Amino acid sequence: MRRLLRGPAQASHAHGNEDGGDDHAGHDHGVLPGWPRIFAALAVALGAEVSHWFQLEYVGMALAVLAIALSGLGVYKAGIQSLLKLKLGIHALMAVAVTGAFIIGQWPEAAMVMALYAAAERIEDQAMDKARNAIRSLLNLAPETADVLLADGTVQKLPVEQVSLGALVRVAPGARVPLDGKVTQGESTVDQAPITGESKLADKAVGDDLYAGSVNQHGELQMQVTSPPDNTLLARIVHAVEEAQASRAPTQRFVDRFAQVYTPIVFVLAVLLAVLAPFVMGWTWHQSVYQALALLVIACPCALVISTPVTVVSALTAAAKRGILIKGGSALEEARNIKVIALDKTGTLTTGSPTLVQWQALAAGDDADAAHIAWQLASRSDHPVSRAIAAGLAKTLPANLENTVQDLKALPGRGVEGQVNGTRHVLANLRMIREMGLATPELEKQLVEQETQGRTVTLLADARSVRALFAVADPLRSTSREAVEQLRAVGVEPIVLSGDNTATVRAVAAEAGIEDARGSLLPQDKLDLLATFQKTKGPTAMTGDGINDAPALAKADVGFAMGGAHSTGMAMETASVVLMNDDLRRIPDTVRLSRSAHSILWQNISLALGIKVIFFVLALMGMATMWMAVVADMGVSLLVVANGLRLRNWGGK
Repeated sequence: MRRLLRGPAQASHAHGNEDGGDDHAGHDHGVLPGWPRIFAALAVALGAEVSHWFQLEYVGMALAVLAIALSGLGVYKAGIQSLLKLKLGIHALMAVAVTGAFIIGQWPEAAMVMALYAAAERIEDQAMDKARNAIRSLLNLAPETADVLLADGTVQKLPVEQVSLGALVRVAPGARVPLDGKVTQGESTVDQAPITGESKLADKAVGDDLYAGSVNQHGELQMQVTSPPDNTLLARIVHAVEEAQASRAPTQRFVDRFAQVYTPIVFVLAVLLAVLAPFVMGWTWHQSVYQALALLVIACPCALVISTPVTVVSALTAAAKRGILIKGGSALEEARNIKVIALDKTGTLTTGSPTLVQWQALAAGDDADAAHIAWQLASRSDHPVSRAIAAGLAKTLPANLENTVQDLKALPGRGVEGQVNGTRHVLANLRMIREMGLATPELEKQLVEQETQGRTVTLLADARSVRALFAVADPLRSTSREAVEQLRAVGVEPIVLSGDNTATVRAVAAEAGIEDARGSLLPQDKLDLLATFQKTKGPTAMTGDGINDAPALAKADVGFAMGGAHSTGMAMETASVVLMNDDLRRIPDTVRLSRSAHSILWQNISLALGIKVIFFVLALMGMATMWMAVVADMGVSLLVVANGLRLRNWGGK
């Protein structure tokens, strides 16, 4: 699997402008030397300093040239390419500064500056790669071999790349699942932490899904492979995070644009300092040129430009390891601003596993026929309520019944309809029944009795009358009430928006501790309400898991798709954040992570700019040295990297 998956993390990191092989796109393995040459350059540069101390000028100059060649040939090449394109990046600044220092006789300092620069950049480069590649460590959780069951009953251990789709694989107790598949034999519990971010054991039996990287705890399982190694859910999570890491967050784009303007301005100021200081401040030409060169070194936008990507990458990785798939830096930054979150009911506040708790035919003697027709319509729908009705009725109907429904159509926000035995039937909510003109006071009274208990009522009807009533109950998730409390604690107002009937929605919302609950909504109604919230309340998020939720997820400032391991493809594609488990508490976690990332981003930016301001003042006072400049600039670069990397171990608070 590690060999098959390819993503942005395998490219050398870039944290700046990408033109000309310079700026920080030039911080790559083609520009910077390896550690052996860097160590050699540092040793030779130290020798140049010693030679200068003992006044061995020619020996010192030769050693300085050698040290610069060992550590800076790639920098010079990239810098010259940049200057030829009239671009001023970090390599161009370093090349000019080191050359100028050498020309004015500061060759020991020039050599040490270049060697220290190469060493600091290599450390920074490796730290950034470590941040980007941290998410790929998840792939190591999936075994590289699988125990494949052959036709003769024997077991053969094969590399996962050679295991074909549909193959039967044995997963022993205590072993990790090698590929995605479905259980065909056995029962056990499985730790799905790599997928969900929680070490919560999940019961597995025949027909259940298994995910690569999860750990079989107890009984032996046999599974049928459903995905190749490069398309397992685990691999897709890693690839999605890598794609998110490759995108630029708004703050990062701002910093990059700022650096493009800032660097030329400081370069011009350095030239002016060198030219005007002898006349305005009475400095010698040597002193003014030296201070200008020190200013060039501190003008390097390195720390400023890397301050954002290392923070964003670390935050995205930390989120993924907690079962939160954030699909880009924009979503990460926007989450901190959320003021309102709209929650769907079914599958979001509730478990999404409703059961049929009561049903009745409204005409005497119509039980069998109504049940059969309702089962045919429900079994062809993928809505959780329809599935619950189909499963409940299947227990009471004869086995091997034919499904003869024709022209089945989904009715968004209402239900389904189809032709059964030549007659059009609908399995729908009260809204549809009212539109058909079949609602009666007695029928609505029956519905109210069910709905006040938090049940969802679906009705079977033909063109003439309502034939049956089906009451489905979907229990509240165990974490919903706590999640609502945490949302309020971070300043986010929860509101329930559901297509279910208003009485049921309010009953479930009250159980979760939510006061504002709105039901009987069509997909367009949800879109209209989201637009209203965005205007009157501020940035608005939406959470859902179904196809009907996809438009609202796209409309929201931040869209959260529930249960990424089993959510609908459309919801996952549309949402900007995917919760790989069904724990609503991951939403306030995302808000807190976003705020932590924002805080660290601006700590880093302030630190980088603050150091530059200090050295700018020192240069104007004639007190800056190139040693101080390179140590301070590279030191603050490493400091912002270390500060950003702290988010990799973010604990959710």
